[in-house]
Amino acid sequence: MGHALCVCSRGTIIIDNKRYLFVQKLGEGGFSYVDLVEGLHDGHFYALKRILCHEQQDQEEAQREADMHRLFQHPNILRLMAYSLKERGAKHEAWLLLPFFKRGTLWNEIERLKDQGNFLTEDQILPLLLGICRGLEAIHAKGYAHRDLKPTNILLGDEGQPVLMDLGSMNQACIQVEGSRQALALQSLGCVLYAMMFGEGPYDMVFQKGDSVALAVQNDLSIPQSPRHSSALRQLLASMMTVDPQQRPHIPVLLSQLEALQPPAPGQHTTQI
Repeated sequence: MGHALCVCSRGTIIIDNKRYLFVQKLGEGGFSYVDLVEGLHDGHFYALKRILCHEQQDQEEAQREADMHRLFQHPNILRLMAYSLKERGAKHEAWLLLPFFKRGTLWNEIERLKDQGNFLTEDQILPLLLGICRGLEAIHAKGYAHRDLKPTNILLGDEGQPVLMDLGSMNQACIQVEGSRQALALQSLGCVLYAMMFGEGPYDMVFQKGDSVALAVQNDLSIPQSPRHSSALRQLLASMMTVDPQQRPHIPVLLSQLEALQPPAPGQHTTQI
């Protein structure tokens, strides 16, 4: 892993002629670093993703990631506030200014609840899954697929709405989404749903035992029985995780099913016959 260049101390940086105050480092991975910054022009907090570019190809990949963000103006897809390429000696850093989500990721929420001995309720899961599907629908409508869908790549807004991030995984992924790629996306989405329901991935135990995950995904998934989940939700998960990709529901079908399953709005009463 490379070392971060000294871009900002307890000082300010300038992006698109606006000044931002460095607050703290949020994280790092590979050759990218994420800092928390505050806009001095508006008092809002932002996440500044800095990508260390060693060569021209790195710059092109960073530019593609920025271009992917600019394709979408959707409440369930992370938007790009600004992009800049900065020279740092013989190297460059690509800066992506993104909204800051203080609640963190969906996985952070799952882990927080697990630490308390709790799980997401079905009434929480259904709106989350609906928002994720709406984000995927928008991505598919542009002819792309999110190739790294997982709870750590789903942010949670202040009202709990899911926001898809890591759009860099979409670069060079222009596809015909009615084919096998959508089926694979549905299986990834099924893994996200499983994690929301049970607090872990469907194949985590297989991996921990040292067994073959590649072999496990070729067999029907055993879904644990739990009084927390309705039969409708369990059936939905089973349909998304079925071994035959052609039998998995496409996003429009899934959206229709989810909209019918949504819990009533606060103050709204339903009559059961």
